[in-house]
Amino acid sequence: MTMRRRRFLYLATALVAVNTFFWLAQSSFAIPQGIINQFFGGSMIRSEVLIATPTGGTQDWRIDRGVITAISGTSVTLRERDQNSVTVQIDPNARVQGSARVTNVAALRRRLRIVVYRQADQPATLVQVEGIG
Repeated sequence: MTMRRRRFLYLATALVAVNTFFWLAQSSFAIPQGIINQFFGGSMIRSEVLIATPTGGTQDWRIDRGVITAISGTSVTLRERDQNSVTVQIDPNARVQGSARVTNVAALRRRLRIVVYRQADQPATLVQVEGIG
């Protein structure tokens, strides 16, 4: 066997071994789905998440879930499951997903159950429609 073929065989074996390791170990490196569902699933009322940035700082994100009780321009008031009310500014160009009927911010209306994602002191950039509240 030539040296070139032997090197190729070693490289191929190493690549298969590394890929097999990561394929088998991928579930142990991730957060278990049960924990994600417990904290961010349907029972979540509101959440504040801090994310580390590549520059060493942090980003503060708020996630609010509730039923729209009032709409005024680009802000909506939500009644959350624990009966607290929160008013959230929404970017007019925010992405709206989860409903075929409600595809933009202007189509939001009272009684819709939504989840709003925003940086702590910024208007919301993502609105997820979950249905009628």
